[in-house]
Amino acid sequence: MRITERKYFDTYFKSIGHEIPKLISDFDFSENRGGFEYLTKTSAIYSSNIEGNSIDLNSFMNYELNKEKFKAGKEIEEIEDLIEAYQFAQANSLNEKNLLYCHKIFSDTLLIRSKRGKYRTEKIGVFGKAGLAYMAVEPEFVEKEMKLFFQDLSGLIASDLNEIEVFYFASLIHLRFAHIHPFRDGNGRAARLAEKWFVAEKLGRDFWKIPSEEYYKNEQARYYGSIHLGVNFYELNYDKCVGFLEMLPNCLK
Repeated sequence: MRITERKYFDTYFKSIGHEIPKLISDFDFSENRGGFEYLTKTSAIYSSNIEGNSIDLNSFMNYELNKEKFKAGKEIEEIEDLIEAYQFAQANSLNEKNLLYCHKIFSDTLLIRSKRGKYRTEKIGVFGKAGLAYMAVEPEFVEKEMKLFFQDLSGLIASDLNEIEVFYFASLIHLRFAHIHPFRDGNGRAARLAEKWFVAEKLGRDFWKIPSEEYYKNEQARYYGSIHLGVNFYELNYDKCVGFLEMLPNCLK
């Protein structure tokens, strides 16, 4: 599947796509929901929480108010690194070099130095309570898949897309990235960052404020369930992907 695939667009449009322009016009982009810096931090916190980080929004913000009284542990550092990656993304264009650099930033507590900002050279699976849930593409094919991914991404960035198309392709970017699973660790964080980065690059800086990570955290069971489209990279059934694609617009409600 290519991230430029339009096969599911008509179904998407009928299910939720037609609502997107109104959802955007009704969404509160003002300071009432928090300043830009604050919302960037919330994005990083919720994205980290999805991956098992136990530091919630309230705890992190109180830590920031009283840094001199607390020792920053690994989980705090993990969130701070992801905030730094979001800030870098907000100041730079979305491309392979910059996404790899973001991974290098936020994987400081996740991986040894030689694995940060680089594609994996190991087999990788996603495991759940019942055992192996998904086996990603073999490491020798990762670079080829990512070359094609960024080739298509560059084309989408250069294309004239409306708001509905931007949200549709952003979700496909997120989904395909998660399925390729190009890193040893940090794939979910990178996929969610790339999704929002694409939306903001196409529609404007204010779109960094949309609460996609918070929505995915609150709907975590649905989030993981709708990403799961097959037991391995070669048996993915994208005919079932619309349930996942619907999630990003729903974060605006």
